[in-house]
Amino acid sequence: MQRLRSRRFMVHACLMLGAVWGGQGSAFGQSLTRAQVEAKLPALEALAQQAIDAGEVPGLAIAVVYGDETLFLKGFGLREVGKPDRVGPETVFQIASLSKPVTSTVVAALVSEGVVDWNSRIADLDPTFQLHEPYSTSQVTVRDFLNHRSGLPGRAGDDLEDIGYDRDEILRRLRLVRPSSSFRAGYAYSNFGFTEGAGAAARPTGRSWDAVAREKLFGPLGMTSTSTTQDGFLSRVDRAALHVRLDGAWTARVRRNPDAQAPAGGVSSTIRDLARWMRLEIGNGRFERRQLVSEAALAQTHVPLTARGSNPVTGGASFYGLGWNVEYGRHGLVWGHAGAFSVGAQTLVSIHPEAKLGIVLLTNAFPSGVPEGLADSFADLVFDGRIRKDWLKEWGKAYTSMFAPSVAANRAVYERIPANASAALSLSAYAGRYANAYVGDAEVAEVDGRLTLTLGPGGARTYPLRHFDRDVFLCFPDAEAPDNPSAIRFAVGSGGKAAAVTVDALNANGLGTLDRPSE
Repeated sequence: MQRLRSRRFMVHACLMLGAVWGGQGSAFGQSLTRAQVEAKLPALEALAQQAIDAGEVPGLAIAVVYGDETLFLKGFGLREVGKPDRVGPETVFQIASLSKPVTSTVVAALVSEGVVDWNSRIADLDPTFQLHEPYSTSQVTVRDFLNHRSGLPGRAGDDLEDIGYDRDEILRRLRLVRPSSSFRAGYAYSNFGFTEGAGAAARPTGRSWDAVAREKLFGPLGMTSTSTTQDGFLSRVDRAALHVRLDGAWTARVRRNPDAQAPAGGVSSTIRDLARWMRLEIGNGRFERRQLVSEAALAQTHVPLTARGSNPVTGGASFYGLGWNVEYGRHGLVWGHAGAFSVGAQTLVSIHPEAKLGIVLLTNAFPSGVPEGLADSFADLVFDGRIRKDWLKEWGKAYTSMFAPSVAANRAVYERIPANASAALSLSAYAGRYANAYVGDAEVAEVDGRLTLTLGPGGARTYPLRHFDRDVFLCFPDAEAPDNPSAIRFAVGSGGKAAAVTVDALNANGLGTLDRPSE
């Protein structure tokens, strides 16, 4: 769990890194012609094929839109390593946090119909929902949650999703999480805050989020291969598997079910469908001569509400709107968002609204710098006629550098048992039931001379434990890195039995300690 938790934290940082094209240089507001864009498509195609040939990712799909036209749709590489099926324009990918700007468009459709307002309070839409503080509970709005400024810590709820809780139960338990900042005073990228904001906006319709997304966006745009559920994704025969790099090779070994956070990360789609959505965005809510979403409602999603500093790779000034990153860089204003699953997906959308140019890139692997690297390279080609630097290399280095030090540090602590390690107590001293209000019930059991930890709803997750030092044990729960340890720490009471257990992987917000009930 610790590897997964740390990787998810870094994925959030990656989303901030790779959200949009940025940098410094030429003048803002550059205009383009259709011919200028089309002239650079062969170079984009060649760069994409080079990335596939070099093994940067197993599979890749790209769409390029200019105005209300889709100019380029092409797949590259394999849907799954070891199988012959190729990626094409109809291949469905899990798009991870690229779901957020798609979701903000759905909410904008509800706002344009008067169903809800960006400033509608969650307390009025979903009276059962609570944050930790009464004031923020009473005042938090749809806008606050879609802008990540509610004060809810960024990873709150992700840990509960890891151990099998569903959306409703995760949202109910968020009331136990202390804020990471004062209300509206800080930015914390929160999947489940975003999920609550979107779900609450849909509540006045009396329909599920999935139904609202189909009715307000996917249906009107003809996005026939797009879904917000795992079942919808798995129903598609032409779909891309998730890949991680193990022993230097891409491997498809983990599935990711993001249903619990569907508005924030659960959309699956094709480049053909997402090109239609980009055309709506570029058209300010207009698609094929029809105004499907009001311009005023949609424009609110692109307002730069919260400053996030400079993009560390390109230097562009970066802000967050409502499900969109808003950046001012070397080629002007850009709306964008990245998506990533640490278990094997990386995606990106970037739109230059003044030039009416958009690109979406979907890959079936993580980590790599391919989506950002190709997007930056294409932007340079279109606007400047040449690529300013090796963006694929720069973005690849950025992602690699974020993971290697953390993994190395974690292994350095736990890879070797200390020379002076103390023996554990008898295993029966640790065995028993533990609980807290956030994590729920857990059981430590002695099985065949070893301890196991079972937790999650209905005992959804069981992890064998390995002794490390006295009352500290290790578990190895990450399927993509089975040799990476996470600590389980017991606190022994006066009676010689463990009175509590702290699960490091669930303790990011100080809620990972579970007590043994009094006997």
